[in-house]
Amino acid sequence: MVKSLTLFISLLLLGGYTSAQNVDCSSKSVQDSLFQLYSEKAHKYSFLDDAWDMTYDSLLAICPNIAEAYQERGHPYVANGNYQKAFEYNNKAVELDPARWTGYRGYLNFVYTKNYEKAVVDFLEAERLTPNGFIQDHTYAFFTAISYMELGEYDKAETYFLKDIAQQKRGKGENDIHFNSLLYFGIMYYLMNEFDRAETYLRDCLQLYEQHPMANYYLALTLKVTGNSQKDIYFDKAKQYILEGYKINEPFTYVSFPRQISLYEVEKR
Repeated sequence: MVKSLTLFISLLLLGGYTSAQNVDCSSKSVQDSLFQLYSEKAHKYSFLDDAWDMTYDSLLAICPNIAEAYQERGHPYVANGNYQKAFEYNNKAVELDPARWTGYRGYLNFVYTKNYEKAVVDFLEAERLTPNGFIQDHTYAFFTAISYMELGEYDKAETYFLKDIAQQKRGKGENDIHFNSLLYFGIMYYLMNEFDRAETYLRDCLQLYEQHPMANYYLALTLKVTGNSQKDIYFDKAKQYILEGYKINEPFTYVSFPRQISLYEVEKR
């Protein structure tokens, strides 16, 4: 059976079949085998190459119910900034496999379109479908918290920052907290004018990543407000580390995270 399935799919790839007439697209094993073979073909090209699109279009013409194929088909539109088209494909992936792709749609809303209202909806649903889930090295709660922070709903943001940290401390509680969880918790308290708490979290962040430009910058802002003369030390460090190429260290750094800074903000101080 496996041998005949592999032969049949190979014929599909060679163009021996042009429709799904003899393919059982309801079978997960068939879907997985097709996706693997077509993806191997697609990944011989850049995802900005027309051949990438044609490969996944061919796959979807055979089996239009493979969620991950829609997700891959949408990648070029994310890269070139056509988010409307990217969401068309992502929405189809979510429709077919919500447990796997709802969180990713939340991430698209969060980091690319900055639509924090929709991001919250998606991350809360993703958490319901996949409790304690992660995406891009962070909990769903992390992104939910920052989204609420950007919406000015600080009480909800605080709740989800605490959930994010608690989830990272699961088990024996000996895991290091991600430095950007501490960073954004500190930024939130800075925005709330709770400067002592902001300073605590920002210094904790720097204990894990002392060259973090944003943590140095927001600590400097916090010290400036409180009249602490050490502010210039941290402004200088923020500038130094930006010039040395240090970053927030998140995936896809060609797009900005909330409150991300540039050399302009640091020099303006």
